[in-house]
Amino acid sequence: MDALEHYKKKICHYIGLNIIEIASPKNTKSLSEAQIRDKEFELIEKQILPGDYIILLDEKGKELRSVEFAKFLQSKMNSSIRNLVFITGGPYGFSEKMYQLGADKLSLSQMTFSHQMVRIFFMEQLYRAFTILHKEPYHHE
Repeated sequence: MDALEHYKKKICHYIGLNIIEIASPKNTKSLSEAQIRDKEFELIEKQILPGDYIILLDEKGKELRSVEFAKFLQSKMNSSIRNLVFITGGPYGFSEKMYQLGADKLSLSQMTFSHQMVRIFFMEQLYRAFTILHKEPYHHE
């Protein structure tokens, strides 16, 4: 079992979770970075449902400690939000249209990571947040 599946299985103990991976746009060699971001937006937008609360995982977002992230999640779950949707951008970041859709922006680090690593880091932090909220012995502070 790979790390992503490992954490997905653990998180599903607490909440329902879907991971949707969107393929990179095709035939982009002649496109600018902005055009590529717009194409990625179009692919992502098709997956967003009315009422989804969009949180962009973005280098320009707010950095939270693990306990703060757990409190952030709890506040969203206590509100009338039906679905929290966390989105990572493509290699050139997000289009302006995506920033307009995003209700919040969070940063995992000031460092740059591959998309594969971001998914694993985020899933671990999501699992950690639920263990914090349930006062389970995983997080030490």
